[in-house]
Amino acid sequence: MNLGILFEALPEEFEKFATQDLKSVGAHTDAFLYKFPDWQEADIAVFGVLDNRGKTVSISDENPADAIRRKLYGLKKGTGRYRIADLGNLRPGITLEETHFRIREVVEMLVANHTIPVILGSSHDLDYGQFLAYETWGRPVNLVTVDSALDMTENSSAAENKQHLHKILMHEPNYLFSFSQLAHQSYLTEPEMMAVLEKLHFETIRIGEVHKDITKTEPLIRHADLLSFDVSAIKFQEMPGYAPANPFGLSGEQACQLTWYAGQNDQLTSFGLYEYEPAYDPQRQGAFLLATMVWYFIEGFYQRKNELDFTGKKFTKYTVAFHDNPNKMSFYKSNLSDKWWLEVENLTPEKDNHIVPCTYDDYLLATNGEVPNRWILTQARMGF
Repeated sequence: MNLGILFEALPEEFEKFATQDLKSVGAHTDAFLYKFPDWQEADIAVFGVLDNRGKTVSISDENPADAIRRKLYGLKKGTGRYRIADLGNLRPGITLEETHFRIREVVEMLVANHTIPVILGSSHDLDYGQFLAYETWGRPVNLVTVDSALDMTENSSAAENKQHLHKILMHEPNYLFSFSQLAHQSYLTEPEMMAVLEKLHFETIRIGEVHKDITKTEPLIRHADLLSFDVSAIKFQEMPGYAPANPFGLSGEQACQLTWYAGQNDQLTSFGLYEYEPAYDPQRQGAFLLATMVWYFIEGFYQRKNELDFTGKKFTKYTVAFHDNPNKMSFYKSNLSDKWWLEVENLTPEKDNHIVPCTYDDYLLATNGEVPNRWILTQARMGF
């Protein structure tokens, strides 16, 4: 399939970024201006999706992806060889459902080529298309969302961006192994929805816990195959560009920390950034922050350490025995990054064990004779 027919080229104004500053991100990005970029040779492919039909209200005349690009292209190039393509903006479908299907096609092709898509999307429901791309992947997938609330309403008359998580969780065939919700705010989240996630043995970290210790999010992000980030998770004072305004949430530094974690994750294969509205961001402060988040994702990507082969010399294995219990628990510590993983035994003999990210505190807990909660939740999901 020729991907180029699905995209619109960028405005001519972006041509200047390739020549004005040779040390900028724009000068090291193969952008769709006159010729569709060679995405098959790229490590990362950025593309915008301007389809607001999933929102209740959208007032922006300007393309949000282009507003972010103007700031991203002007940033200084970081480390790494920077094989980055910008595919331009995806042509919306006749229906919103068709747009979801087009996102699915594009993400599926990019992931199969080992090129990571970075989606700059108008509405958060567009991550449903991102998720659908993994249906034929051949194994269960792990999803992480960052959002101020849980978009899980079952009300069919509600806007699509309030239903998308429910559609993902209820999708058939079910290929979702784990789901983690980060930075939600309790006063915006129905307790019944949290109870559903708990029943499904999924993990959540509310905003207060993120403020207290953001490193708790790292193992969950390190387990993700795809990340979906709603910009409303960031406090409005630091990220104007969404409605209704929210005075609480992540700081700009915390948002960049999360995307840096995502970039470093050897397992992560797609990243979506959703819900930015330029009309609420007259000084483009929010666009600058979102561009910086993408910059940190790229920076994290070029610092990946290929830590997925636990049989090699990159890891030290620790085995913990429990008193008066014949069972043992195995941990793996990276000799490169000092990160930890936990092996969870599959009680079904014909199926493989799962090795999931964890923390040093999980290891200490096991050495004290206690079973880490992450081990319990993972084994519970394996039993489904």
